[in-house]
Amino acid sequence: MRSATLELAQQLIRLRSITPEDAGCQELVAQRLKPLGFTLESMRCGEVANLWARRGQAKPLVCFAGHTDVVPTGPLDQWASDPFAPSVREGKLYGRGASDMKSSIAAFVCAAEEFVAAHPQHPGSIALLLTSDEEGVAVDGTLKVVEKLKARGELLDYCIVGEPTAVDKLGDTIKNGRRGSLSGKLIVKGVQGHIAYPHLVKNPAHLFAPALAELVATEWDRGNAFFPPTGWQVSNIHGGTGADNVTPNSLEVQFNFRYSTASTVESLQRRVLGILDQHGLDYELDWSNGAAPFLTPEGALVGAVRGAVRAVTGIEPELSTSGGTSDGRFLIDICPQVLELGPVNASIHKLNEHIELVALDALKSIYRQVLERLLLPA
Repeated sequence: MRSATLELAQQLIRLRSITPEDAGCQELVAQRLKPLGFTLESMRCGEVANLWARRGQAKPLVCFAGHTDVVPTGPLDQWASDPFAPSVREGKLYGRGASDMKSSIAAFVCAAEEFVAAHPQHPGSIALLLTSDEEGVAVDGTLKVVEKLKARGELLDYCIVGEPTAVDKLGDTIKNGRRGSLSGKLIVKGVQGHIAYPHLVKNPAHLFAPALAELVATEWDRGNAFFPPTGWQVSNIHGGTGADNVTPNSLEVQFNFRYSTASTVESLQRRVLGILDQHGLDYELDWSNGAAPFLTPEGALVGAVRGAVRAVTGIEPELSTSGGTSDGRFLIDICPQVLELGPVNASIHKLNEHIELVALDALKSIYRQVLERLLLPA
């Protein structure tokens, strides 16, 4: 049987939208939404294309959010087929963006088409928010759209982000939150000199070692019912001149917290500074809070998505807050209930990225049922 979801996913994959390029993806989506009565608003910011599309003005407003940009392909000769020439084989659709996340976008558009055709006078409103700046630095995409919507008082009631969330089978996992990301760039100061005269130097690597051991061993919190304990990890350490007989003048340490709602930025910063000061270090420390944690507890959106997944797949989905950051961290500022639901994530960002064909229309059916459960009277 002809699958409109598959056809649209293939059309989107053919467009070489390597971040921050959109390559016409949003225009293709806009052409599908306009006949449905969506008001279309381009919100371009620099190199980044953003699209805000809305049908209706009444509450509640249900929004689907996603990104049209994809990560680079990697070595083309290691793909079994051209990553921008979608290939169907062995029951799968292959191509860059097949699972992250052009199939989700296709599924939502087709779900909206079916829903509007069946309920042209539906209550409430439907929206679609797309950006080409999710896989990149993520400063001119969803963040900018959220700022504009917030400034004019246009708030969301429910938002579904189409990120690939499933572990083994479509629907087995719903992301109802994400951990925060707090980074630090630490410069530990010392005195450079000849290693043969240790009494004349202050080796910052040696000075920092006890503090490093304490930072690694510290229990920052114990997490809670939805989040694992906060973790601290070193990402980079640099020091020295490259010579083997000179001690470093300074040591640069970059680290990151993936933190839960059981901690705050202020509490984590305060404890790190306390440890560094306790060890008597001479240092400079710059902080960068990349994302605040967010959580959507049990409620209307969780219930609607769980019910839709159960009805379409027969699976009872698990709620999870694992993984990296997503644009949900921005959307929570204008929407009290944000969830992520999309394809299996095993092949994302990899060579030969793919999605099971059966998952395409199943995902479309889930999204349509969510609209029905949230917008139509019981």
